[in-house]
Amino acid sequence: MDRYIKFVKERTDIEQNYAKQLRNLTKKYNKRGNKDDQDCKYSNHAAFQEILKELNDYAGQREVIAESMTTTICTELIKHLQDFKVERKNHLLDVKKAQQNLDSAFKHLETIKKRSAKEWAEAEKATQQAEKIESDTNSTKPDVDKAKQHANVRTHIAEECRTDYAAELQKYNKEQKSHYYSEIPQILNKLQDMDERRIRILAEKYCRFSEIEKNVLSIITKCLDGITAAGKQIDEKKDSKLLIEQHKSGFERPGDVEFEDYTQGVKKAISESSLNPPKVRGKLRLFGKKHKVNFHDVHTNASHSLTHLCFYLFNLENTKQRQILNTKDFSHLPPEQRKKKLQAKIEEISKDLQKTQDQSEALDKMKGVYEQTPQMGDPASLEPQILETSQKINRLKGELNKYETWLSDAVGGEESPSTINNNSQHGNDNSQNIYTSFEEDFDDIPSPIGHCEALYTFQGNSEGTVSILEGELLTIMENDKGDGWMRVLKGNGEEGYIPSSYVKQTA
Repeated sequence: MDRYIKFVKERTDIEQNYAKQLRNLTKKYNKRGNKDDQDCKYSNHAAFQEILKELNDYAGQREVIAESMTTTICTELIKHLQDFKVERKNHLLDVKKAQQNLDSAFKHLETIKKRSAKEWAEAEKATQQAEKIESDTNSTKPDVDKAKQHANVRTHIAEECRTDYAAELQKYNKEQKSHYYSEIPQILNKLQDMDERRIRILAEKYCRFSEIEKNVLSIITKCLDGITAAGKQIDEKKDSKLLIEQHKSGFERPGDVEFEDYTQGVKKAISESSLNPPKVRGKLRLFGKKHKVNFHDVHTNASHSLTHLCFYLFNLENTKQRQILNTKDFSHLPPEQRKKKLQAKIEEISKDLQKTQDQSEALDKMKGVYEQTPQMGDPASLEPQILETSQKINRLKGELNKYETWLSDAVGGEESPSTINNNSQHGNDNSQNIYTSFEEDFDDIPSPIGHCEALYTFQGNSEGTVSILEGELLTIMENDKGDGWMRVLKGNGEEGYIPSSYVKQTA
């Protein structure tokens, strides 16, 4: 049993280490940051994240196996092993005690036997002495009578010793028979029963070892099925379209280079197309990389090449300076990339603005509660926070208007829509960008985020608050944002804010 316990412990260590390594692996490859959030828009990246999630659940089942083996096998077997050791020790002590009793009886028998032999030797010696005195002619009658009397006494004592020896021998034989035919067999039967129980418990734990695996096999199968389903949900066509949508630049394709006739002599002015061949974009690069200038596309008259080159470099330098100055409005990016950046910035500012407005509303509610119940706090202490929040709201609204204006400018001058594929014209999308249209079509629907129990009674007298009773179960709709208030939903459908310190979260 001790050996099997060591085996199970080593098996649990293997399971725990395996689960730990799987969790570390999933944590290593799990999505991080905004870029990975964008990557999850692709079905293959989302499938990979689902695989990592299922693998993490699979690791959890390996931990369940290790924990079950520890609690239902190792812990119970250790307890049984201790009980068996104590029981076996007691049985062996009983054997030792019975053997000691038998040995003591045998020693007592040997002592009586030696005494009987000694007394018979003395009696025989006294009898011989009496016979010798009687045969001696010089012995007197009193001497002969005295010798005979002494011989008779010794003989009587020897007879008594022989009787005692016979009785003790009979007693010892009885005890010996009881020892070998009764006591020892009973103890051995107890040891046998104990060992059979030990083997039966081991057999049950062997079966339990297999049952633990079977109990989680259905969940492990679901994890593996989830990985298979994630692989089947990959849509390569959709991913390709998303990639094109994400990286399209919005630039128009360059027109044909005009032919310049050098047979007409030197022209006073250079054609606009030769001086700025589609605004010196050079070769069109994909995926938003910077456009490299190809000086071989600049065709000039031999006599004016230096002038044109200086003019071109001057324009190029001014363009770079403007790009550095206008990075805040993303005007240095291609049209489509600029729209996406502006939309992302607007969404970020909108979220921050909504959060700040929620904080402002909570501060106003808290101020109202303080005004009605002064013992809870001083309303004047909230004025600095209210002022700071108000200033932040105004600043965020200003930034939001600024970025919305830039977005309107970026969207306003574009052409008619075209199909999104690798062979399409890079013009304006009639969909007004897939990201903003999706956001406009669907409003955020609040959902419960937990449950709590009221510790104290609260009277919601101010606007936006709700009354609760001690012990009442509530649904959490919005957590405490640092202002000491949280929004809850009561069982009767009432919804409002309460102090977060008045409840304890249950789930």
